[in-house]
Amino acid sequence: MRIDGTDQISASRKHLVFAYYVTGHGFGHATRVVDVARHLILAGHDVHLVTGAPDFVFTSEIQSPRLFIRKVLLDCGAVQADALTVDRLASLKKYSETAVLPRASILATEVEWLNNIKADLVISDVVPVACRAAADAGIRSVCVTNFSWDFIYAEYVMAAGNNHRSIVWQIAEDYSNCEFLIRLPGYCPMPAFRDVIDVPLVVRRLHKSRKEIRKELGIGDDVNLVILNFGGQPAGWKLKEEYLPLGWLCLVCGASDSQDLPPNFIKLAKDAYTPDIIAASDCMLGKIGYGTVSEALAYKLPFVFVRRDYFNEEPFLRNMLEFYQSGVEMIRRDLLTGHWKPYLERAISLKPCYEGGINGGEVAAHILQETAVGKNYASEKFSGARRLRDAIVLGYQLQRVPGRDISVPEWYVSAENEFGLSNGSSPTCQMSESNSMENLCTEDFEILHGDVHGLSDTMNFLKSLTELDAVSDSEKNTEKRQIRERRAAAGLFNWEEEIFVTRAPGRLDVMGGIADYSGSLVLQMPIREACHVAVQRNHPSKHRLWKHALARQNTKGQGPTPVLQIVSYGSELSNRAPTFDMDLSDFLEGGKPISYQEAHKYFAQDPSQKWAAYIAGTILVLMTELGVRFEDSISMLVSSAVPEGKGVSSSASVEVASMSAIAAVHGLSISPRDIALLCQKVENHIVGAPCGVMDQMTSACGEANKLLAMVCQPAEVLGLVEIPSHIRFWGIDSGIRHSVGGADYGSVRIGAFMGRKMIKSLASDKSKSFPSSNETNSDDLEDYSVELLEAEASLDYLCNLSPHRYEALYAEMLPESITGEKFLEKYADHSDPVTVIDPIRTYAVTAASRHPIYENFRVKAFKALLTSESSDDQLTALGELLYQCHYSYSACALGSDGTDRLVQLVQEIQHSKLSRSEDGTLYGAKITGGGSGGTICVIGRDCLRSSQQIIEIQQRYKAATGYFPYIIDGSSLGAGQFGYLKIRSRHSSPKSSK
Repeated sequence: MRIDGTDQISASRKHLVFAYYVTGHGFGHATRVVDVARHLILAGHDVHLVTGAPDFVFTSEIQSPRLFIRKVLLDCGAVQADALTVDRLASLKKYSETAVLPRASILATEVEWLNNIKADLVISDVVPVACRAAADAGIRSVCVTNFSWDFIYAEYVMAAGNNHRSIVWQIAEDYSNCEFLIRLPGYCPMPAFRDVIDVPLVVRRLHKSRKEIRKELGIGDDVNLVILNFGGQPAGWKLKEEYLPLGWLCLVCGASDSQDLPPNFIKLAKDAYTPDIIAASDCMLGKIGYGTVSEALAYKLPFVFVRRDYFNEEPFLRNMLEFYQSGVEMIRRDLLTGHWKPYLERAISLKPCYEGGINGGEVAAHILQETAVGKNYASEKFSGARRLRDAIVLGYQLQRVPGRDISVPEWYVSAENEFGLSNGSSPTCQMSESNSMENLCTEDFEILHGDVHGLSDTMNFLKSLTELDAVSDSEKNTEKRQIRERRAAAGLFNWEEEIFVTRAPGRLDVMGGIADYSGSLVLQMPIREACHVAVQRNHPSKHRLWKHALARQNTKGQGPTPVLQIVSYGSELSNRAPTFDMDLSDFLEGGKPISYQEAHKYFAQDPSQKWAAYIAGTILVLMTELGVRFEDSISMLVSSAVPEGKGVSSSASVEVASMSAIAAVHGLSISPRDIALLCQKVENHIVGAPCGVMDQMTSACGEANKLLAMVCQPAEVLGLVEIPSHIRFWGIDSGIRHSVGGADYGSVRIGAFMGRKMIKSLASDKSKSFPSSNETNSDDLEDYSVELLEAEASLDYLCNLSPHRYEALYAEMLPESITGEKFLEKYADHSDPVTVIDPIRTYAVTAASRHPIYENFRVKAFKALLTSESSDDQLTALGELLYQCHYSYSACALGSDGTDRLVQLVQEIQHSKLSRSEDGTLYGAKITGGGSGGTICVIGRDCLRSSQQIIEIQQRYKAATGYFPYIIDGSSLGAGQFGYLKIRSRHSSPKSSK
């Protein structure tokens, strides 16, 4: 509908003009647009498609003079390095080049074009700028999609740095001009759209029957047929005859003309009509996208899928696929090495059960037609400004919390709730519940060694193991909603044998933070949330292998060899695989452990399984550093309640719990301090995150309600500082994902090491130019001690330089920033073994160097104040030190909008009249850990009023942003103090006499 000055409708129901914008990401969007456009044309309307997709995608289904195709690309989607790998940084750069830099000319061109064709309605799937162009042209617009690009790009921004954040904001603003959303099944959270109409699956119709297609291909009904549908093939991949089981044929989509295929693989024409071929096949092997998932569901075709990394639409489509008994996940390694048989055989045993509608194209076309002639589907309560505000609710994080008002599908929330119950890691049980749980756990398991220490999360974890034991003994647990990691975990252990359990907490960075790698004193508190690991070792001949692992071993023909199998709870909440397995011989080359660099490449080859580096990496470090030989198979279950991406060391807790478990089950005696140092090697060299050691040290050596005081030179534990009874610390999650492996943290670390190198060089030059003792007077020597300059010329840690020396001699001499190339030319290297300087990048030096020098002083002052007399002045001074640290992070560009807002809320409450009249309750706050999002630490008086104010901050933050922050409250013992449990199921072993 076009709106003129008199608000008259210029279109009739008989003939309308639709401008349909199609995103440039993949064929899935184009194929679903086909069915909507076809119904609009059947109704007698003109459809102008604006697309970068090939014409045949549309013309093979629509032959009509009312179809107009305009070849223009107005967004780039996600740039793929290959068929399975999304390049996040390249995606943002490409979008900037395609849609941001030429934005003004795009809008001018599109407004003119829309007016020229006299468009009555703009439809977008799901091109952001189309919505803005429609608004500028005075035309209503509607989006038809299952995801939006602000959601997809959100995580990319976190990886690429805040300099790209304007892209997400611009996309959200563009979408806010859209009137309402026609939402397709398998949808993601899309907060930009407040008015939503749900429609059935949009699926292309069939032209020919299964029998007709098979007859054309010369394939009998007795042949098992798989269609290989990746939209292109992974780079360097060559198909081999032995990849398929006997009696199978494979139809290959997207094969190049020059590609030679084995005799049991058949190349399809590039313009082949895939819906007919899908319906004629017995299963599909490919990557998940809306087009493949919708057609697999519609035609009840089992789908063997391989995950794509970093494409955030995938978990939602995957859950829908598996919910309707249509999905089997294949790990990437088995795809590339040809271990297809167990997956294909599993797929054809499924009974897909989707019974929903598949006429979404017809339904959507009707709604679009009604909208074009004036019907109003949008509610009046959601203005454009409100929609824009709600779009920004998403921020730049992907944490999906049950009950959050961002339109998460009901079935997805159900899966999350089920996971939440299964994880059983809440630490807030009352004592009476705790006692009954302990009794229940000891009834289920005989504890042969160790103590649960009254920890409710440990009891819940043991209870979850009991439930797995019951699942493994029962064939009746076949609910469609059973989460896949539970299914995998149920067959992980031999319940007649001993199982070892370890526990390691996350940590709250009270003071020290990013100054750890510069040698600072740090003060860290182990939090109540922790990671549990259950581990069992078995002789390879007795190890129960997953089907694909067994198939891999059989192919090698070497008999049983040691295998590592891991199940990680929590994959439902992030786009990663729930299981990992490898032959332990993969860690050996010529009888010796492979290098850490080779291991890093090994885990990086499949990003959906890269998480396993934190766990399996502990084995390689033990092999390399301590010479441990692993001759038995190992099964591990990892369940972490430490929130990921919040800056509270979820990775360190996983590493420490995993290494502690491996050490316990193999009878290795390793001190908690050494466990921490070994785990740092895992993170630095195998994972590739340049963290200091304070996270692992706190997780391993911490004690409840005490701060671990450590000088990071490299890891000298000074002791434990009792938290005074009148003081309490809280953590408040900003909802903005933090990553220690992110570009911003690494660049600040590099800047600090550059600053140290420059200071050492300046000190050396000053000491060399110093006149000899017989040529100068003693007053000069007192001012500029040669010995002091020489000490600074050999400075091991930046934090050993005092603030007054820094200000007196070096502050004005350091450049504010420097390019990597210029620094390398003058200084050769920065002497940091875990980071690499990028020659073309510019690094901030002054702020990055200043922070650790002053932070070390602040931490020392903070530690001294903790032991001083209790007073309001003491709390005020402690809080001020937190605030100073927070703003020093910001000077290093490691702040974030969310954490700044939370700190501001603490200040508002602290300085309110009521708080001042009650001698104060909250006194200070700071961003924690690596910064750039994550959690803030708050200090306050330990009283009921303080807890109420923390809840008030939580509610006010939600009101302002839409995100309900997670509160970290309480402390628990570290892994060293917990030790390990050795347990055996009472239901599977003879009862011991006592």
